[in-house]
Amino acid sequence: MSTAFSRTKSKAGSVTALMVALLAACIAFQLNASMLSPALVTMGEELHINQAVIGLSQTWFFTAAALFSLFLPRLSDIIGRKKVLLGMMIMMAAGSVISAVAPDVTWLFVGRIVQGVSGPTVPLALIMLRSEVTDAKKYGGLMGLITAVNGGIAGIDSFVGGFFAQHYGFRSIFWLMVVLGAAAAVLVAFLSRESKPGEGTRMDWRGVFFIVVAVGALLTALNQATSLLGAYSTDTLVQTIVLAVIAVVGFLLFWNTEKRSRHPMVEMVHLRRRATWATLLTTTLTMTGIFAVINGIVPAFVQAADPGFGIGATEMSLLILTPYALLGWVFGPITGRLAPVLGYTRVLRIGLIGALVALAVIGFFGLHNLGLMIAGTVLLGIMYAGTVNIMLNGLGVVHSPEGNPGFLPGMNAGAFNLGAGLSFLVLPAILVAAGTMGVVASYTTVVIVALVITALALASSLLIPKPVDAEVHA
Repeated sequence: MSTAFSRTKSKAGSVTALMVALLAACIAFQLNASMLSPALVTMGEELHINQAVIGLSQTWFFTAAALFSLFLPRLSDIIGRKKVLLGMMIMMAAGSVISAVAPDVTWLFVGRIVQGVSGPTVPLALIMLRSEVTDAKKYGGLMGLITAVNGGIAGIDSFVGGFFAQHYGFRSIFWLMVVLGAAAAVLVAFLSRESKPGEGTRMDWRGVFFIVVAVGALLTALNQATSLLGAYSTDTLVQTIVLAVIAVVGFLLFWNTEKRSRHPMVEMVHLRRRATWATLLTTTLTMTGIFAVINGIVPAFVQAADPGFGIGATEMSLLILTPYALLGWVFGPITGRLAPVLGYTRVLRIGLIGALVALAVIGFFGLHNLGLMIAGTVLLGIMYAGTVNIMLNGLGVVHSPEGNPGFLPGMNAGAFNLGAGLSFLVLPAILVAAGTMGVVASYTTVVIVALVITALALASSLLIPKPVDAEVHA
């Protein structure tokens, strides 16, 4: 009996230690991703470069993060998850050093791209947690805690970034990232255990090359297309078309390679599963419908003068973005705990319905009343950041095939980034096109389009099968 008790205690201790390491890694990545947003103006001033160029440093970081997310989870199955996560933290710290000492914007870009290696931190953390925790309820709660970090550190990230940039310059933020990355690397090295479910399998590097080229070209084409909204350029249009063609060719070559490979990165039978394509489709549509609303459309309207509310950036963050992120952080573990009991897909649909209600409040009432705008974003924080985001990340893990557990989480991470890019392409384009209708009418039109896209996400979620093995049944 004492032996059984000691084993249980040891197991609990290992899970606690693992959670400390995984949370440290996820927090380091999230701060790495979001702390720079309020410091972009300061970065431009200190590097003597315009804001459009400085903004590209963020674009390159997220593009790199999306590309590395496609294959690092799969590579971790083969060479070791702990080894890959540790390497990602080290590269994140190294990229932070490069950015901190960057003499010009070119080296800043290099540093941000190197930091982008840490892109699949959250999906890889969920995979490692899944292999360690077999109890469905316990896994759901811990999954929610980890994934909630991905929505922001309760608004603290933006505040800390702005404070450091204002008082110590933008380089101080990167030195803070160096410390966080190094600390996360140490914790991962000493508190996590190695697992290699795909040991002995060869990595399909040819397939990796084609999928990276395809997705990279597609994301860059979306960024180019977004720039067309501000100022039309024939050269930019041609570049966008060429990149789109490269993306299509890359996907076709990837498909052909995977059909013939003896050790494919993605087996065709896995892509044909409803659990795969329905999850990826729902993630893409959800991000397209919601991401730019909370991260661009609403903040722009709230800060605008009449008929907006004319409040400053700091006040807007405290009233809109901080409550949104804080409630996502609070409700993530709760909905994660409920998912195995009520069902992952059921909780996802509840969240999507709630997100539709939140968008309706924002579009039809919030544009006329600041209190109702805050109420709408608060509800969106609960229903999207604290529910839908958690379930989509979780479904990417629990629906991944046993023989290739890193496949779907990596592809799902790519879908998150693709949806975010589409969101900032489609919704601002609608805003510009509807500009002749008047400010309030144009913003209302944008939210209506967001409602339609999110409704399509709800419809596609009906096609996602229940992850029976990850749920509790009577």
